[in-house]
Amino acid sequence: MNNVSRHNAKAYWKENLRLMLVLLSIWFVVSFGCGIIFVDELNAIPLAGFKLGFWFAQQGAMYVFVALIFVYIRAMKKLDRKYGLEEDSPSYKEKP
Repeated sequence: MNNVSRHNAKAYWKENLRLMLVLLSIWFVVSFGCGIIFVDELNAIPLAGFKLGFWFAQQGAMYVFVALIFVYIRAMKKLDRKYGLEEDSPSYKEKP
């Protein structure tokens, strides 16, 4: 962030924090909520022969976590592009 103004740096960081909070909230709901809190309600729903609560606790949460990583990568690329901070942009490169 060499050539990025202080205002843009704050806005960039604010959007980054908002994105992380949303994704971490989803992560918490899936891991803790679906695997522990709502497991009895989800177990009433069968998925490929397994109870849905069990499936979330054993496999589903991992699929959601991997999906969240790809969502974060894509959103951060979009955010970097918005503020001109892509690795190949002139504002990203360090001055000699």
